[in-house]
Amino acid sequence: MTTPRTVLITGCSSGMGREAALALHAAGHRVYASARRPETLADLAARGIATLALDVTDEQSMAAAVAAVEEAHGQVDVLINNAAYGLHQPVELASPAEVRTQFDTNVFGLVRMAQLVLPGMRRAGRGRIVNISSMGGRFSPPGGAFYHASKHAVEAISDSLRLEVAPFGVEVVVVQPGPTITGFGGTAVATMPDGSGPYGSFTTALADMYANKAFTRRSGAVTAEAATKVIVRAATVRRPRARYAIGAMARGTMIAKRLLPDAAFDAVMRANFPLPKAG
Repeated sequence: MTTPRTVLITGCSSGMGREAALALHAAGHRVYASARRPETLADLAARGIATLALDVTDEQSMAAAVAAVEEAHGQVDVLINNAAYGLHQPVELASPAEVRTQFDTNVFGLVRMAQLVLPGMRRAGRGRIVNISSMGGRFSPPGGAFYHASKHAVEAISDSLRLEVAPFGVEVVVVQPGPTITGFGGTAVATMPDGSGPYGSFTTALADMYANKAFTRRSGAVTAEAATKVIVRAATVRRPRARYAIGAMARGTMIAKRLLPDAAFDAVMRANFPLPKAG
């Protein structure tokens, strides 16, 4: 894509969404940065970036945001589905409401946004949907069942969607960040239960690991700015790949999951994550 495109990005209040909005705007594209709380986008608006209120768990909000962009420009050229968060709890402790909310944000919102922009893309005979997944879409560690399940779902949905919409000139790209220096860890800690009960020591250790950014301190973690360069490439390169892994840790872990027997990969997980203690 060499000409300016109209780009709609979800989840721009911080992290990769915010950085992607800034980078694509600087590159001359018409960027619509969105977030559930539009007041968090004030600094982007001050830089001349169009902002929208968009809650990916609310049908009216999503439809209104897409309609606003289409009214101004005819279609959304590029949708970047970035809005997400990580629920981190033992499977036994997570409430059905918490699990539904995780999937409402990370999966169902992503799907609905794609559904809303696709008619305009099909009419134009072109378009691109960039789904921000995670290296976690390829494996699942203790404590991360529901966040990782949501990213597994994003991977599967993207694979089907890529084939379904290609005849209409629409491309689907998956971005798989590894550990990235953003506020993700703090958000994950906020979803964890207190350190009591049979999983008490486990959840305490897990919260400590995320609060202290155990993974982002390791070699292979990337900054939000570095991750953004890959997202921008996925959104704008003329012939995109189906997937872009971000960071050495992401690439290495996904290769290990693909090549190692389950027992061997479980050993890798046990070596890198806390586990509950029976008794």
